[in-house]
Amino acid sequence: MKNIMTIKPLNTQEDANNKANNEIVATESSSGEIENHPFAPVLPPNATIMMMGTFPPTADKWAMSFHYPNFYNDMWRIYGRVFFDDVDYFRVGDEKRFDPERIRNFMFERGIASCPTVKQAIRETGNASDKNLTVVTPVDLDSILPQVPKVETLFTTGGKATEVLLGLLDEPITKSKHPKTNQSMDYPYQWQNANNKKTDVNDLTLYRLPSTSRAYPLSLDKKVAAYKAFFEKMGKL
Repeated sequence: MKNIMTIKPLNTQEDANNKANNEIVATESSSGEIENHPFAPVLPPNATIMMMGTFPPTADKWAMSFHYPNFYNDMWRIYGRVFFDDVDYFRVGDEKRFDPERIRNFMFERGIASCPTVKQAIRETGNASDKNLTVVTPVDLDSILPQVPKVETLFTTGGKATEVLLGLLDEPITKSKHPKTNQSMDYPYQWQNANNKKTDVNDLTLYRLPSTSRAYPLSLDKKVAAYKAFFEKMGKL
C-alpha cells in the first residue's frame, strides 16, 4: 500500500446503459439538488486500464452527450495528441464539439474503460468545480470491476476522484499519503462476491494524472507529456 512511484513525463460508458445518456439530464441551475451522473460507464470487456473522473459540468456547457462533454475541457485534445499527434482528431470538423462515437470506438479498440467515481452529487455552487462538489453516492466498484475483469490499473484525472477512490478502501489512507499528480500507489480494493465474503480483485494500481480542465494551472504540452508517459507505461502506445 505504501509503494509509491512517480511518472516522469517524456520531453518530446453498454447499449442498455447508454440509454441513460438520454434519460438522465444534469440539473442546470440551482445548487443544493442531488444530481445523477448523466453518462453511463464505458466498459470494454478487453479493457486493462480504467479512467476515473468525477462529475461533468451542467448540461448547458455540454458539446456532446459523453464523458468530458465541455468543448473547452482538453481531455479529448490530449488523447488526440497522444495517440494520433492531432489535437483535433476527435473533433467534428470545425464545429465546437467532439465525436462521441469516434471516441467510444477508440476506447473499445484500445482497451480503455471510463467510469466516473461519483454516481450522485450536489453542486454547492451550481458549477462543475470539484472543490464545491459534495459526493452523495460514490461509484459501486463491486458492480463495475467484474465487468472489466482484465483491468489492473485505475487512473484518476484529478484530486477529487483520487480522494473518492481512496475513501472506498477498507483501511483509510491519510490525505498526506495520497498520490500527488503523476504519482501512483497500490490500490488494495476488496469486493463482495456472491457469497458475501470479501474477495480480492486483481492487484490494482492507482495513478493520479493531471486534471484536463483549463482551470488546472499546467500547460497543454505538459499535460500531453504526462498522459503520454502513462499510456506508454501501460503499453497502449
